[in-house]
Amino acid sequence: MSAPRTTSSAGADVVIIGAGVVGSSIALELSRIGYDVLVADKAAGVGHGSTGASSAVVRFNFSTRAGVAAAWESYACWQTWEDHLGLSAEEGSLARYVRSGLAMLDVDVAPRSTFLPHFAELEIPFEEWDAATLASRVPGIDVGRYWPPKRVADDAFWADSSSTLGAVYTPDGGYVNDPQLAAQNLATAAAQRGARFVLNRRVVGIDRVGGRVTGVRLEGEGRISCRVVVNAAGPWSSRVNELAGAGGDFTVGLRPMRQEVHQVEAPSALRASPICFADMDLGTYVRPEGTGHLLVGGTEPECDPMQWVEDPDDVAPNPTASVFESQVMRAARRLTDLRVPSRPQGVVGVYDVASDWTPIYDQTDIEGFYVAVGTSGNQFKNAPIIGQFLTAIIDQVENGVSHDDKPVQFRAPHTGAEIDLGVFSRRRVPNSGSSGTVMG
Repeated sequence: MSAPRTTSSAGADVVIIGAGVVGSSIALELSRIGYDVLVADKAAGVGHGSTGASSAVVRFNFSTRAGVAAAWESYACWQTWEDHLGLSAEEGSLARYVRSGLAMLDVDVAPRSTFLPHFAELEIPFEEWDAATLASRVPGIDVGRYWPPKRVADDAFWADSSSTLGAVYTPDGGYVNDPQLAAQNLATAAAQRGARFVLNRRVVGIDRVGGRVTGVRLEGEGRISCRVVVNAAGPWSSRVNELAGAGGDFTVGLRPMRQEVHQVEAPSALRASPICFADMDLGTYVRPEGTGHLLVGGTEPECDPMQWVEDPDDVAPNPTASVFESQVMRAARRLTDLRVPSRPQGVVGVYDVASDWTPIYDQTDIEGFYVAVGTSGNQFKNAPIIGQFLTAIIDQVENGVSHDDKPVQFRAPHTGAEIDLGVFSRRRVPNSGSSGTVMG
């Protein structure tokens, strides 16, 4: 499979800033309906930013119907990845969806009642497990309830539990085996439809005339003229908004956050029966990695300080002993046979976090300037459908109908669900029901 070609073309219909999994998906969908698309990114390759640090977990438990419906539709795309791309595996390597199943352990802050009605309405298969079933289905798991999560240094962390918990299991949950490759697949599919990529070039300016964007300026005095700009810059999205003069009417803030995901050896029982599980009760999540390892991430419990950063470019790339100990010891508290290595091994990423942990997919008050931002580390799973969301919004607004006044009602091609894209508005009432976590 050939890589997406790069160019320094002077013009395009649309310039997308950001060549991660979201920007590449938007490029594919806009190219499909005839837009001349150019993607610009300061990184040297597609998916080299936040995408490459994603755990790529696919889960369906979100606090809004729109969030659940988007994840369920995206799952259908991952399941039929070749068809979604319009590429063949014979042309080269494609990312692969691993349907391991996912157990969402019970926790009061995100009770079953917040998402099970949506599961039932959207016909998402699920099983409700009590503690005995959880113990039998996840080998070596401790089913004690320990809420709230505590720091490992706190003596209370080691206290016995006084009750047990169950879980909601979704057999279709799982993960994408190579998130960076998935972004590259999308970029390749977009390039085959004419999209172009300018890599290793930072966007330093966004030009406007009469309130409308007219082009972007690149580091090194390059300029690309256009009528539409899409901000899909991940943790750099606030900077891009500033370049455009957008963001003044946002009711939801954006902030970059450092995250670590660690790799450990899987207990033998979980090698034979791999499964993903989300454990907000202790503050961690786990997914299989290959045949013999697990990835362990955190769910941002209140006892841990958030690692907010001012400049994503300044973030140290190596995992730290303190975060490693917090996350892996919590996983070992839950998985009694998990061995804790003496040294941290994993990846560091920076995520673009919305203040209510819900993404923003929208137009802005700058004519021709659109955003796919605030993806908070949990939207990798929805990348296939995000491209379709932005394409529907852009096509409507560029044809004279305001998404602010008349939010797009998106009909999901696979599942048939109607999704109100106004839920992801920059001007929304912040989502108070969010569980507040990256979690994959």
